[in-house]
Amino acid sequence: MSKGTVVLAYSGGLDTSCILVWLKEEGYDVITYLADIGQEEDFVAARKKAESLGATKVFIEDLREEFVEEFIWPSVQASAIYEDRYLLGTSIARPCIARRQVQIARREGAQYVSHGATGKGNDQIRFELTCYALYPEVKIIAPWRIPEFYNRFRGRKDLMEYAEKHGIPVPVTPKAPWSMDANLMHISYESGILENPKSHAPSDLYLMTKNPEDAPNSPDLLEIHFKRGVPTQVTHLKDGTSKNTPLEIFSYLNQIGGKHGVGRIDIVENRFIGMKSRGIYETPGGTILYQAHLDVEAFTMDREVRRIKQSLGIKFSEMLYNGFWFSPECEFVRYCIEKSQESVEGRVQLSVFKGQVYILGRQSPKSLYNEELVSMDVQGDYDPCDASGFIKINAVRLREHHRLQGAADSKPQD
Repeated sequence: MSKGTVVLAYSGGLDTSCILVWLKEEGYDVITYLADIGQEEDFVAARKKAESLGATKVFIEDLREEFVEEFIWPSVQASAIYEDRYLLGTSIARPCIARRQVQIARREGAQYVSHGATGKGNDQIRFELTCYALYPEVKIIAPWRIPEFYNRFRGRKDLMEYAEKHGIPVPVTPKAPWSMDANLMHISYESGILENPKSHAPSDLYLMTKNPEDAPNSPDLLEIHFKRGVPTQVTHLKDGTSKNTPLEIFSYLNQIGGKHGVGRIDIVENRFIGMKSRGIYETPGGTILYQAHLDVEAFTMDREVRRIKQSLGIKFSEMLYNGFWFSPECEFVRYCIEKSQESVEGRVQLSVFKGQVYILGRQSPKSLYNEELVSMDVQGDYDPCDASGFIKINAVRLREHHRLQGAADSKPQD
């Protein structure tokens, strides 16, 4: 008798293929689900493999457009960045993937969902919080947190032996000595030889970007149009290439950024579950948009609104990293950020060249920049005496601070 139906987030790799067979051994009917979010994948082969291993149904879902429009674009509006450096490519993808998994589970009447995320990582939290938020009564099977499973499969060798025993096709090429996660936003690399934070990344690790030293010797010049904080068009200023749909825009920026080696970082970050981890990321298109959006936002947004929006962006980034996309607090913050973007409109011209993004100029019908007012050559409506008040107020504060500091320094120590 079947224990019920489970929808497994499936990649076609060794781990989730073994999990598929193990779930069947445990008495479940297994539906596999594979999300296309822009990764390089042989989806036909993955379907055949899942069917051959006994999946009752196989869903391969093209989520690229909704991934860009509903997840990447709000992150661009927020200037989302975790701990000052990570542009959150994996974090952004997880709620998109898990949302469709839940939709399939509900439609198919499945009582369970399952995933292959490790018990030491953030992804287990991101997947599961999304599932519980959107399908509160669902039961989650997380094999890498079940002692019977992780005690049985202590490493890749155990998985390979299990695969051979159960007729699971195994990779014929050697596995890279690190783990990798790819989507339209980025590729991340961690674990294996990268766990030593002192070790340099091998030169053949990067798949999405060229080494900046090998990039072209002439820059690509782009103009990016924004409306309400979202890119609506990108145009190459030399060859005239223009893209104006979200997926096309982001894919084209990945192409240009990758060609010039833009968006590589090697960091140590704080995982939500309480440990530090080393991650290497390449985010070419996301890095270009991050810089361009910052520029047009500073050009068009009120100073005090922007201060509040910056603090909300930090909060949003933390919630996104920690898996709280579908929480009420994250929904509220996204609403506030979207409201802040109403006047973020205009064009930014930039140069992409050997690992860097250089802003060249900007224009906007909603600019708050007053060229006459700021000019050193034109008096305009500004009275220089107005500056005296700012200086006096702060001079009093600074004098008092240093007077008290001096008194404390001169006080005899006991």
